Amino acid sequence: MRISILTTLALSLTALGSQAFAANLKDVAPYPEAEAGFTRQVIHLPAQTDENNYQVEIVAGKQLDVDCNRQRLGGTLDEKTLQGWGYSYYRLEAVKGPMSTLMACPDSKKTMAFVPVVGEGFMLRYNSKLPIVVYAPKGVEVNYRVWSAGEQLSKAKEE
Repeated sequence: MRISILTTLALSLTALGSQAFAANLKDVAPYPEAEAGFTRQVIHLPAQTDENNYQVEIVAGKQLDVDCNRQRLGGTLDEKTLQGWGYSYYRLEAVKGPMSTLMACPDSKKTMAFVPVVGEGFMLRYNSKLPIVVYAPKGVEVNYRVWSAGEQLSKAKEE
């Protein structure tokens, strides 16, 4: 009797663990694998009380050897729709640059720094129910930042 209870408990815990694992995979499963030269990077957001008060900023970029100038990469994050599912995913097609200010640096010292990709499409709606799936060229890191709206509203002046 005692062994069967322990066996039942062990089987139940195993089933629960595999269901949780399957649920996580299910979120990503319908999305295609990354093509050659690209990586698929996934963001899972925590649930918020009122998700309309939040946005997600995608901050993609590369670690590059830079001097004292401000460096930027260029690109556009395009929204695509997963056929048959209606889910959105995002593709950073081409990253151009780096572009730089052309100031004369007092020394020729260079350091490794994260250089962001700037362009259109990087602010997204917050939705914790679906993952944010981004396909980016190899070597490009995908980071994100969550923005939230304050409670206070300010009135515009009529002029």
